[in-house]
Amino acid sequence: MLNKYPMWKNIMVMLVIAIGSFYAIPNLFGEDHAVQIVATRGAEVTASTQTSVVDLLKAQGIAVKRAELENGQLLVRVQNPEQQLVAKEAIAELLGQKYTVALNLAPATPEWLEAVGGSPMKLGLDLRGGVHFLMEVDMGEAVRKMEEAKIADFRSQLREEKIRYAGIRKTPNGIAIKFRDAETVDQAETYLKTRSNDMTYTDASSGDEFMLLATMSDAYLKQIKEEALQQNITTIRNRVNELGVAEPVVQRQGAERIIVELPGVQDTARAKEILGATASIEFRMVDDKADVSAAASGRVPPGDEVYQRREGGIAVLKKEVMLTGDHITGAQPTFDQYSRPQVAINLDSKGGSIFSNVTKDNIGKPMATLFIEYKDSGTRNPDGTVKMTRIEEVISVATIQARLGRNFVITGLEHTEAQSLALLLRAGALIAPVTIVEERTIGPSLGAENIQNGVQAMVWGMVVVLIFMMIYYRAFGFIANLALMANLIMVVGVMSMIPGAVLTLPGIAGMVLTVGMAVDGNVLIFERIREELLAGRSVQQAIHEGYGNAFSTIADANITTFMTALILFAVGTGAVKGFAVTLMIGIATSMFTAIVGTRSIVNAVWGGKRVKSLSI
Repeated sequence: MLNKYPMWKNIMVMLVIAIGSFYAIPNLFGEDHAVQIVATRGAEVTASTQTSVVDLLKAQGIAVKRAELENGQLLVRVQNPEQQLVAKEAIAELLGQKYTVALNLAPATPEWLEAVGGSPMKLGLDLRGGVHFLMEVDMGEAVRKMEEAKIADFRSQLREEKIRYAGIRKTPNGIAIKFRDAETVDQAETYLKTRSNDMTYTDASSGDEFMLLATMSDAYLKQIKEEALQQNITTIRNRVNELGVAEPVVQRQGAERIIVELPGVQDTARAKEILGATASIEFRMVDDKADVSAAASGRVPPGDEVYQRREGGIAVLKKEVMLTGDHITGAQPTFDQYSRPQVAINLDSKGGSIFSNVTKDNIGKPMATLFIEYKDSGTRNPDGTVKMTRIEEVISVATIQARLGRNFVITGLEHTEAQSLALLLRAGALIAPVTIVEERTIGPSLGAENIQNGVQAMVWGMVVVLIFMMIYYRAFGFIANLALMANLIMVVGVMSMIPGAVLTLPGIAGMVLTVGMAVDGNVLIFERIREELLAGRSVQQAIHEGYGNAFSTIADANITTFMTALILFAVGTGAVKGFAVTLMIGIATSMFTAIVGTRSIVNAVWGGKRVKSLSI
């Protein structure tokens, strides 16, 4: 029989629309004003902390809607923004400096709905408010670090092969390795070429000076810079997670810059402190045979370097780095038996193996922990990039008492320093320093205004389309309007279901565009039905041919638009991605509602019946 759907197909249509509607429901509940509490000074947010905070607020007459303790963070929901501000000040005074207390907005979704996975759409920076950073990676420092690592590799490789060298140093043209005769230069060049394809070796001997010059290839320099950018993006993303920000955006821009957007964050001081901090540690052996007073006057033994000690004085350390912070997998601030702050370190398997071998061979000798930090000097390099100041100091010197493995502690820190160092090491060390070159803060009131304007545009667009379809296509126009509203609900539902989807202001523009595109498919179908009726076909044949013949046209138009949106998503950033995501979802849902959804209703009303005319 023409124009009759089997029962399973009608059930499928109703089920899809019902699921989309169910996951769109959380967007009706809005957001609660909340206060977020995170431990930042070696403390811990526990159930007792939650009880103390709730009791304090009740005593001050502030009604607590809900208090949630999850992943070491406490979120306290209150009634209005005035209570939110009062609650923040009171909680900060109660808990002190060991905790970070920040204003936040939390979805007001009922607990039963959250339990089945319901959550509202995530709003982008332009709709929710927050802070935007544009960060620049110091690629020169990334290359310098790699050169230092190569120097250490050359020393160990030449020693292993028993090739004697007179010295290794950095020059403006590359790494210069000095030898005593030409034969050794040739031997070293032949050997090193087999060990590393990333370097270009040139015999730079002149007169009685025998030297091999090693320079990095262009491909290797490009690889270093790409890896530095990618590792910094990963590290910054980890640090953002440490801050507890919901739905952050961390993505690259060009070859040397990173965009960081933190929705909902208004107090930027803490975010800048953590994101921009470039701190790492190195473990080096102390040269206990060096004359410290002579080193202080500038007579430093070959292979040594002089560093300031935090408690005063200097330390003479070996240039060779035993271990860097790159191998650290965990770092927690703790206290020793005398309540002195320390940081408990966990290494990966490779780092544990290296550290075990090094400490085994140096039992009874002093080892130093060198703390390295980069700060903005306030000046710029000739190429326009921000000039960074490298600050290095020895934070502790300890005698190796036994062979160490993957777990050990760093001592000699202040309370605050132990917490900050642990956070930075836990999130990962930046492979090269970053500088914040642009900062923008968007207030929540501006975000609310953007939402209001976007929703108004969408509502007026919907109203105009609905009126036109009702007047021009009559009963079929009413069915198209039902499909259009179902399509909009499904777009919201799918956006809410996708974990990584974020609605931005251009995303709202994509939804408005989807409204027009969704009804376009029905216009094509209805016009084909009209043509078939004018050609003398029966009502049932006209409906059948109308939907069948219009399908290929609708599919072609939507597939090409979908491919365009996919390209926008792949190459675009930020707002462009938001527009592309909404458009792709809208195209997929409009194909379903315009072709399958309306056909289901048309079949139910007119299918298989003797009908002489259609209200179209």
